[in-house]
Amino acid sequence: MLYVITGGSGSGKSEFAESVAADIYKNKFQKGKLYYVATMIPYDDECIKRIERHRNMRSEKGFDTIECFCGIEKLEFSESDVVLIECMSNLIANEMYSDKGRIKGSGDICNMAESTVVKGILKAEKDAGAVVVVTNEVFSDICCDDESRKYLKALGYANRRLCEKADGAAEVVCGIPVWLKGNKGE
Repeated sequence: MLYVITGGSGSGKSEFAESVAADIYKNKFQKGKLYYVATMIPYDDECIKRIERHRNMRSEKGFDTIECFCGIEKLEFSESDVVLIECMSNLIANEMYSDKGRIKGSGDICNMAESTVVKGILKAEKDAGAVVVVTNEVFSDICCDDESRKYLKALGYANRRLCEKADGAAEVVCGIPVWLKGNKGE
């Protein structure tokens, strides 16, 4: 099972995705583990504060945290695990801009996003009982420079590809989840 949760900054998508993953685990997969795959590199005080806020949000929900900034396809899960990936936006950025990233150069940005992030998430979904992916809504705002357009193009493509494969997809708007495809647990 694959679920994609999208929304703008501060929309409540992370909290909603955590509840989706925890509910799926509680209702279907109690024998495995409930994983939280954290993808944000803690490179400044703002990131560290955001990471701490997210840790506090999930502290009572039973998640085991795995930090994975690049190379998500290397993670191993069992068929009774539920995995929350927070978030694909960071994975794309890390693969594009970190030293260990693999989306480099002037090649086809969409193919590179497919071969790194999308395939890695689909591998996790194949291995685990369920995967819930958090991502950001893109192309709702004006974007000016070429590098930002390149990043948004990769993220937008990855969002589309995962939603095509997903059992359910929701957008969180002002704290209100709107299911665009399927529904949690259906």
